[in-house]
Amino acid sequence: MTRTMTIVLTVTGVAFAATMAGAAYAQSAGDQSTPQSWNYEIKDGKRVPKGQKQVNADGSWREEIRQGKCVTLKEKTPSGEYKETRRCD
Repeated sequence: MTRTMTIVLTVTGVAFAATMAGAAYAQSAGDQSTPQSWNYEIKDGKRVPKGQKQVNADGSWREEIRQGKCVTLKEKTPSGEYKETRRCD
């Protein structure tokens, strides 16, 4: 083989190996969970807030988010009034 052909094959092999390593890392990174201190989770590559949100048929909703000993309560009425309270025990 000529010197040029050897260089081309070497560069191609390194590029292929880097692509495969990157794909393996990306696949294993999807299995990780977010740390407990964060206020969101990552699902399908998007940020999703942690909490339990209850949506009613009239458009009102209520969400409770726990962070350590504190509880944040977010509420919205059908008329559009928003209220947020925080309680730490």
